[in-house]
Amino acid sequence: MSDGRSLELFFVDGRPDGLLTAEVFNWTGSVIRTPRTQIKEALGLHGARHTGVYVLLGQNDDGPLAYIGEAEDIGDRLRQHVAGKDWWETAVLITTSADALHKAHVKYLESRLVETARDVGHTALENGNTPARSSLNPAAIANMESFLDVLGIVLPAIGVELFVDKKRQSPPLKMVQDTTDGVPVFEMFLSRSDIRASARLEKGEMIVLAGSRARSSWIGDRTEKTSYWKLHDELLQSGILRADGNETVFTEDFAFSSPSAASATVAGRSANGRRAWKHSATGQTFAEWEEAQLNQLDSAT
Repeated sequence: MSDGRSLELFFVDGRPDGLLTAEVFNWTGSVIRTPRTQIKEALGLHGARHTGVYVLLGQNDDGPLAYIGEAEDIGDRLRQHVAGKDWWETAVLITTSADALHKAHVKYLESRLVETARDVGHTALENGNTPARSSLNPAAIANMESFLDVLGIVLPAIGVELFVDKKRQSPPLKMVQDTTDGVPVFEMFLSRSDIRASARLEKGEMIVLAGSRARSSWIGDRTEKTSYWKLHDELLQSGILRADGNETVFTEDFAFSSPSAASATVAGRSANGRRAWKHSATGQTFAEWEEAQLNQLDSAT
């Protein structure tokens, strides 16, 4: 979706990591995110007993884990999971404020969400199989797909990355360098190695291009506050980074949230992306290029 949307978050107890509700103007959907420790309070909120889908988030010994389900009373089903599943820490309840979804709707949504989560591969699913999509007429399918489009905005905004696909499609690097589409291209290389990476800066994302090389393992400190080492491990596990000799290669274009996240993944340790990446045409560091862009803005005004 390209149009801007207005998201309203209500932090029930005033804590950003606590119980919250999320709604979008002119959208029928309603989302509740709750820590497991606040299930009782969550089930007392409007919509918690409606027909809908839900997501459980947590981890087991192998790492992050999720489960996606549906129910005609999601609150009742959640109570069952409190007793039957001990690994999850957070639940996300997805329904409509007017309880407008019926069984076929939520079975369709459940199937599509499981499909998307498996395609993204961000987190392992406890779901055994991908459930079959329910039979809906074309109008109802269009409504559900529209519902999912908005849900794709809401969930990342409340910290649920399960369905966010960071893989991107970009032209081959030579085509990028030869075009005048205005999308800046940056390069990074590590001395005393063959590690070289290229990236496009597009819509605020640092998109490292397929074919770029990176370290085969994280050599930095795994106890540091940044989670870049976890990201490096996840990309290896998902196959976005594939072993190639003593190094790894990006098998697909992948979008990072910042230059430093991208440079750390390439280097296998924390690295200042604003210094490590250099503009392919001018040789400026990212920091120098960024300052030049701001100076152009000043001169234009």
